[in-house]
Amino acid sequence: MAEKSTKPSFLPAFDPAKFLSDMKLPAMPDVEAVLAAHKRNLDALTDANRVALEGAQVVARRHMEIMQQTMSGLSETLKQLSLNDTPGGRAAKQTDLLKQAYENAVANTKEIGDLIQKSNSEALNRLNARVLEAMAEMKALFGK
Repeated sequence: MAEKSTKPSFLPAFDPAKFLSDMKLPAMPDVEAVLAAHKRNLDALTDANRVALEGAQVVARRHMEIMQQTMSGLSETLKQLSLNDTPGGRAAKQTDLLKQAYENAVANTKEIGDLIQKSNSEALNRLNARVLEAMAEMKALFGK
């Protein structure tokens, strides 16, 4: 007895291997290279986060130092104000102390802002460098 064909009658000449080989599919990239690139991306992100965290710690420490200086300065100010017993002398001293406090606040705010900007800049520079490397890697990988 003859064996029956398992192919449907409407596809008598269909060859799946030939069909797939005739398709112009893009070449698959090297999976190991793609995974290695993603690992480098994660490493760069981790490094940038570490830099940002260290910067935040520097800012917090400096902020605490400024607060301690302000509190000790306040106690000194109160002592100085109590030494002047004339109303005119107190008013002049209060004006000088207020001006000094304002100048200190502006300088401290600028210093804290500069620290934050430096930290953010360094973290962003590290990420930007990795993005440029990753683009070059992907271009080389898919250009093969």
